[in-house]
Amino acid sequence: MEKIRVSAVKYINSYPFMIGLRDGEVAGMIDLEVCHPSECADRLIAGMSDLGLIPVAMIAAMDEYHLVGEYCLSTNGEVRTVLLVSNTAFEEIRTIYLDYRSRSSVTLCRILAAKAWKREYRWLPAPEEFDITAMRHGEAAVMIGDRCFEYARHFRYRLDLGLEWKRFTGLPFVFACWVSARQLPEQFITLFNKALGEGLARRNESVTLLKEGTAATPEEVIFYLNHNMDYRLDDRKREALACFIDYIKELKIIP
Repeated sequence: MEKIRVSAVKYINSYPFMIGLRDGEVAGMIDLEVCHPSECADRLIAGMSDLGLIPVAMIAAMDEYHLVGEYCLSTNGEVRTVLLVSNTAFEEIRTIYLDYRSRSSVTLCRILAAKAWKREYRWLPAPEEFDITAMRHGEAAVMIGDRCFEYARHFRYRLDLGLEWKRFTGLPFVFACWVSARQLPEQFITLFNKALGEGLARRNESVTLLKEGTAATPEEVIFYLNHNMDYRLDDRKREALACFIDYIKELKIIP
């Protein structure tokens, strides 16, 4: 069997998956590449990968997709690494910059604005060189991933979007799922899913993968992976995923 091309997310919340894929039986069956969440989706849609951990907002744009395995990136409340940040009180915010790295997170913010907060904003894409610490009065930004550990403390006002979704819907939120654009062999799916589970059982070992200069301490990472993140794609998560996609269609949001 040809190797399956897999795109995985490069953030700390995916380190348990990386451990399992590195050390599991499936390791010799895959070519693994790590990138930003939005890049995982782009690679899958372009046919450059066979399987990706992609932002769930992109599912709504796919003609054919298959959820692979029993795991995902989700939260049942406060996630800590998907934030709306500002030095302006939220009732005075007029402009929100959207992080290009994840389409699920920015789509979530737009849904919350329309349905939960019932406010209108000027939405602007934040380019790669965007200096989030240089925002002016009335501006806010969606910030995701590991940089939240470093930069969140610089802002007077922070909204955790996982917690905001929970308050609005009563549901968990799914940020990314393992998705393929075609049906993959059952034997591979079984071994792939097993590897993910084995990695999650060793999630505390993720601290050994921390890069030099990472703002998060090992203690913060262990707490984050065990309490902020939720990885099981159970029925409640599937309900939340369907709810999210319904809102995307209702509001005609293009991820």
